[in-house]
Parts: sequence; structure tokens; C-alpha cells
Amino acid sequence: MEPSTFESYFSGEKELFKGLYIEEKENARGEDAWTEYPVIPFYLSGGQFNEPDGLKNKLSQTLNIIQKKYGLEYLDSDLSSRFSDIIIQLYEKTGHQVVVLVDEYDKPLLSTMITNPEQEEKNRELYKGFFSVLKDMDGYLRFVFFTGVTKFTKVSIFSDLNQLIDISMDDEYSGICGITESEMRSEFKPEIKTLAEKKKLTYDECLAKLQQMYDGYHFSAEGVGVFNPYSLLSAFMKKNFKRFWFGTGTPDILIKTLRDSSISLVQIVDGVDATEEEIMNYRVDDTNPVPLFYQSGYLTICGYDSDFDEYSLRFPNDEVKYGFMHSLIPTTLGQRDEENPSSLKHMLIDLNRGDPESFINRLISLFASISYPEGKAPQYEGEWSRQLFLILSLMGAYTSCEVHMDTGRADCVVKTPDYIYVFEFKLDKPIEDAMSQIDDKGYAIPYAGYPICCR
Repeated sequence: MEPSTFESYFSGEKELFKGLYIEEKENARGEDAWTEYPVIPFYLSGGQFNEPDGLKNKLSQTLNIIQKKYGLEYLDSDLSSRFSDIIIQLYEKTGHQVVVLVDEYDKPLLSTMITNPEQEEKNRELYKGFFSVLKDMDGYLRFVFFTGVTKFTKVSIFSDLNQLIDISMDDEYSGICGITESEMRSEFKPEIKTLAEKKKLTYDECLAKLQQMYDGYHFSAEGVGVFNPYSLLSAFMKKNFKRFWFGTGTPDILIKTLRDSSISLVQIVDGVDATEEEIMNYRVDDTNPVPLFYQSGYLTICGYDSDFDEYSLRFPNDEVKYGFMHSLIPTTLGQRDEENPSSLKHMLIDLNRGDPESFINRLISLFASISYPEGKAPQYEGEWSRQLFLILSLMGAYTSCEVHMDTGRADCVVKTPDYIYVFEFKLDKPIEDAMSQIDDKGYAIPYAGYPICCR
């Protein structure tokens, strides 16, 4: 549920909820139904937060709007005092408690963490002082709600506002941030049918494609799964399957965190395990990328082990997986422009046809076209392995790296409908060394019965 929905609800705008479940529940409250409460909404998705007074000006702008809207007395005081004064004045003027909504509270912090750490520190301090006034104003407050993709530990407003309840991983609220499958099937039948006709798919095929692209988000151990509402509605509007959500934000902080961590891209793609404490408590100085990936929606819950109180996490769907991989091209392949899609298409065709020689030739050509920083190509086998893994994954091939077996660990295994390819990487060594290792370690044995190509 968006803060704007809460704003309309607490403002008593009942006409917006006509025919919805909330209308029925609210009308059942009798004379208390649709009470109009004063609302202070802070929408922080946009602002000049890298500027010295950017966050201060954004917060002050909201207070100015509220003072003008309700005709409140303007008191010349610091920002925090103004905030508390406005809450008290609203309560006294309207006779109703105040609703405070803060949308994307973490945007001023995330947008400055990499580019301007000093300003990020100032923004955090301003936040703490500003919102801490809510702690002692329970009698004046009807409802307080914060949204954000990241929960900052020990450096945020939450250390002071201990009366807030974190509902991020509660089963009861697991469906409020998206559209469930049952909701989509019952409410979007015409849109699914229209999209299916446009893409020349059956109804069930279209539904499966929507699930593959936009479904898969789970926010608790036993909660319902949800579709990304922005992407799903965009697909219906555009009548196409594209990576809509990924284009709304820049994952620079994710890429930097992953690059500086000990966790590899392969581990992120294959899935990782973490406790609730690990995934819910993000620290700026933490080199573990898992909390940030989870809280920003790039990893989601796919399993839970109650014995060890541990969650299994993975990419929720193809939109997120391939969108993120495409964003890695500049840092992993050393180029700013995406590689030619037709090149990747032909490389996949080579593997599907069982033509490894043509595939290798195309791969050599691709590597030769890469402009590496300072003119230096990767110096370690692992770096080449990561590059190949990214290329194969972008091709859509079923790719696994560092595949563990009883006799050792294969660098890379690629599966197509008709073939299995086993790759062993050697840097500045004869190809015979790699082939001998594949044979001696029996890397191909687990795939007996399949046509196998070893390189």
C-alpha cells in the first residue's frame, strides 16, 4: 500500500475507495467512518540531496505546504521545533490526531553514500534530529508510516523511534507491496487476454510469461508471493514484456558493494543463505552485499529452514536477473555499450547446434573488442571465468560456474536442450592441460547419456 493511498484514506476521500474492500470495512465503523485526519506527507523520492541544504529544504518545503494549507501560525524556529509545533497546532485546530507519512525515507542516504559520503553523514544527522521529535508525541499522533528499500542499522532514525513496528517480514503483511497471483487472475483477466492476443500467445502462456518476468517476490517465510505492480501494470499498458522496473533506478551502489565484497556474481545468481538478522540489518560499513540486495528488491526469499532460522535468497524473476546482469557489462566486460544482441544470439545458436568451434571464434572476437581499463586484460583465470559466466547468462543459456563434484570442481558447465558443455579455464597454459584435467577429474561423468562438448 502506497503512502499516497494512506493519505487519501486518512483524509476521508471515500469516493476514491468506492467498490473496494476498504469501503466495506470502513463503513462498518459507523459514525467514526471516514474521519478526516490532518496528514503530513513527506515524499522523498526527489530532491537535491547532494546539496548542503538539499534535505533541509525538502523537509522545510513540506512543512511550508502544511502551514499554508491549514492556516497555521508560522514560528521562527529550527526545523525540528517547527515540525513538533505544526503537529501540536494541527491537533489543536482540527481536534484530531495527526498522521505522518514518510515515503522513501532512505533516498537522501542512498543517493549520497557513494558520491558524497560527507553529505550523507550530514543527512543522517539531520534526519535523526528531525524525526526524533515523534518519539514524545504519541498523544498527538494517529498513525506514523515509513517506507524505504533499506533499513539502516545504528545510523538511522529507528534507533530513537523505538515505538515503530517493523512489518517488513511479517506474514500478515507480505502481500501489501505487490499484486498476488489470485488478485491478478481475478482483476486483470481482460488485460491478460489483450496482451496474449497482441503477443500471439494463449491465455495460459501469457500468464506463465508474466510470472517468469514479474512474479516471485516473497517478503516472509510463509507469506504470499507477489508480482511487481509497476512492471505488471506497465506490461499491460505497453502490451509487451520488457524490463520496466529495472529502468527506474540505477544500481550503482549494488554493483560497487558486490565488487568490494568477497561474494561473487556466481553466488548471487545461484542463490545465497542468510539469517533474518543478516538480511534486515544493513550497515554502511558492511562489506556483505546480501542485505542491500535483499532490501532493494534484487534478492527475495525462496525458502526457509526453521531448524537453523535461515533464509534462502535468489533473484525473484527474469526482469531483475537479466536487468542486473546487463548493468554489470561496463564493469565486468570493460565496455560502456552493451554487446551486440545478434552476436549473443548467434553464440547461443552455436551451442544449441553443437558447434563449439564457431562459438569459440565468436567468443575470441568478442573478447578482442573489449577495451580494458589501462589496456590490461584480466590476469587471473577467475576473472575470465566471471566474464564468460556473464556472457553465457546474458545469452539465456543455463550456466553454472565452479560446479562441485566428487572428484573436483569444474570451472563452468553450460546446458542446452541437446548438449552439455564443460569448460575448464587455463591462463597461459596449453589447451591439453585443460582437456587432461577434465578427463582425469571426470567432470563429464555426471552427465553421461548427454552429448558433451569439452573445452
